[in-house]
Amino acid sequence: MKNVIQWLSDGVEMPALNLHQMESWIEAVARSHARTVGELTYIFCDDPKILEVNRQYLNHDYFTDIITFDYTRGSRLRGDMFISLDTVATNAELVEADYDTELRRVIIHGVLHLCGINDKGPGEREIMEMHENVALQLLNTL
Repeated sequence: MKNVIQWLSDGVEMPALNLHQMESWIEAVARSHARTVGELTYIFCDDPKILEVNRQYLNHDYFTDIITFDYTRGSRLRGDMFISLDTVATNAELVEADYDTELRRVIIHGVLHLCGINDKGPGEREIMEMHENVALQLLNTL
């Protein structure tokens, strides 16, 4: 089976990404976690849309940078990921990071969730950040 990664936008301009590089990177990160890439869909949106998705599907009433819907079966990653470019920009300013770096961090954050890495429990956020940093270093080698 061939992997299929879709890149969509909903109400925002598609970010300037080298999609071939992004897909190679996602595949490499998946392999590093003993996973393969299946059907992944990234939907770039704005804060009002991510809030709507958060309220409708998760009963959460707040903005977030990414919402990951996990349809993974076994080791083959499958999922839909909504990314608010507004919140990515806000978070980049808050942590004094480059916008493009923060966007890539969020893109891979969703993949890491699909690999089974969580960030809500005690100590899990630090583990997620470590995996994000390793993934970002891997991107620099591609």
